[in-house]
Amino acid sequence: MRIAFLLYDNLTQLDLTGPAQVLSRMPGAKVDFVATSLAPVMSDCGLALVPTAALAGSGQYDLICVPGGYGCSAVMNDRVVLGWLRDQAPGATWITSVCTGSLILAAAGLLNGRRAGCHWAWGDYLPLFGAEYVAERTVFDGRFITAGGVTSGIDFAFRVVEHLHGPDVAATLRLALEYDPDHRPGGTPATARPEIVANVKAMTAQRLGHRDAEMRAAAARLMGEMP
Repeated sequence: MRIAFLLYDNLTQLDLTGPAQVLSRMPGAKVDFVATSLAPVMSDCGLALVPTAALAGSGQYDLICVPGGYGCSAVMNDRVVLGWLRDQAPGATWITSVCTGSLILAAAGLLNGRRAGCHWAWGDYLPLFGAEYVAERTVFDGRFITAGGVTSGIDFAFRVVEHLHGPDVAATLRLALEYDPDHRPGGTPATARPEIVANVKAMTAQRLGHRDAEMRAAAARLMGEMP
């Protein structure tokens, strides 16, 4: 199975590295990290990531995964990346995302009429693109698999492994990676104290800035293109 993780500036590296570590150990997997060029890409925590393939000439992949991050809004208006996703979609067996990566898939017109996961603080943007936001860690809708925010990507990857290779293979990888989360209360809006939820919403609103306008512009353009 050829797997491609999309790289772009200001992505959240755990959206990418968590599921990539799991899926890279899946039987028969060959993972590429693709970007518009082979130049290093800077993540939002200052960790530079080096692409292994450029979008042009990368060939057809079996599974596409789009991570999220604050850079998603710029990519949602990048015709080269959106065009690559649209070109890959018909031939890919699985089209997936983590966190706000689903907004990039939505901006490419791939989630219209579908259920999708997203980071809880950004999920309300999905309906602008004709998608339904679902507040779950992993959302299956046919061959589209979308995860919630950041750490959901690890759970998402194990769900993919189990779906494709069965529970024993997934359990083997969980033990090999010593993945034993306890899901402590407070990790979701439903279990966090109201003042903590308010703090995160305030932080998110502050970081949105021009990104809100970029996402709405991408939605307006997509809806204008659709019949």
